[in-house]
Amino acid sequence: MTHHIIIGGGIIGASAAYHLAREGEQVTIIDRGDKGQATDAAAGIISPWLSNRRNESWYRLAKEGARFYHELIPELEQNQNTDTGYRRNGTIALTSEDHIVNEKMNLAIQKQPDAPEIGEVKYLSERDVQRQFPLVANGYQGVFVSGGARVNGRLLRDSLIHGAVANGAVRIHGHAEVTPRGDHRFSVKVGHMDLFAENVIVTAGAWVNSLFKGKKLKMNIRPQKGQLIHLRLKGMNSDNWPVILPPKDYYVIPFEDGRMVIGATREDHKLFDTAATAGGIHAILDEVFTFAPGFKGAEFLETRVGTRPFSMDSIPVFGQIPELPGLYTANGLGASGLTTGPFIGCELAKLSIGKDPLFSKDEYSVKSLFL
Repeated sequence: MTHHIIIGGGIIGASAAYHLAREGEQVTIIDRGDKGQATDAAAGIISPWLSNRRNESWYRLAKEGARFYHELIPELEQNQNTDTGYRRNGTIALTSEDHIVNEKMNLAIQKQPDAPEIGEVKYLSERDVQRQFPLVANGYQGVFVSGGARVNGRLLRDSLIHGAVANGAVRIHGHAEVTPRGDHRFSVKVGHMDLFAENVIVTAGAWVNSLFKGKKLKMNIRPQKGQLIHLRLKGMNSDNWPVILPPKDYYVIPFEDGRMVIGATREDHKLFDTAATAGGIHAILDEVFTFAPGFKGAEFLETRVGTRPFSMDSIPVFGQIPELPGLYTANGLGASGLTTGPFIGCELAKLSIGKDPLFSKDEYSVKSLFL
């Protein structure tokens, strides 16, 4: 049995731990619980088929991430009694312009044969949109895909960790420092404990460069601050409402009991600032009120702030760190962490036990982090 130490208990690390533990491997998960962890703050939209991004490498990974949920969620729900935070209610891409709705329809239909999980694709008139999401203003139409889903990052992460622990994984809270040894093993120091393992998987996101001791491994990761606001619509049952992808920046994710998550801001050069700001809240509400004025009467619940890690070209990467066999990492998921993270964690688990990943090892190589 090989010992795998996973440093970073966000969505990637939780998924890697779960899949390794399910294989009967010895797994230790180390996380120091930094304030502002992306997974902890996040609510995700699983609907890459309607994205405005045109990068094919990103889309292939995001498409596979969306497909992977169809395997993962039934497995988690069958094997353990936890709420995964995942629900497939569909997604509406909202617009007030005819040519954009036509482009979105054509885009979704073109992608459907290669991504059957997209489900039904249909045009929604103004009346149709308001029937499915009553808060939207007049003048908006949309494209609906039934396969779109929402996910609560905290709940999904906790469900994966719960599954890993149920299969023998051990959790440790604390700061880890990794030192490569000369015997194809790694030393990981956590407080007064010294741990040793054949494989180490580093999934520490924006905090990754604080972990390595001795051999310096500086990864080119760009942290980005994101603020999300949580509102409540009293007396409304929003559990079955679809996710809204609006014309501009800020998405709307409905949850149960009238709770709505709206965001997220994209604030560069803020390092690890976790403060909720008046400017961030204003920017979100100012835009949302233009297409959904029904939110003006909502109760303000909270603001969550997370730090998302971006690679230099905004494409996620994962694999073995060059010249250090047994040391693996994944990073740079940016705003698509909950779409791609569970799948990437599973791919890292495969690599760590010598199984072939779905994608070529060079396609999303971590070498780009060290250029």
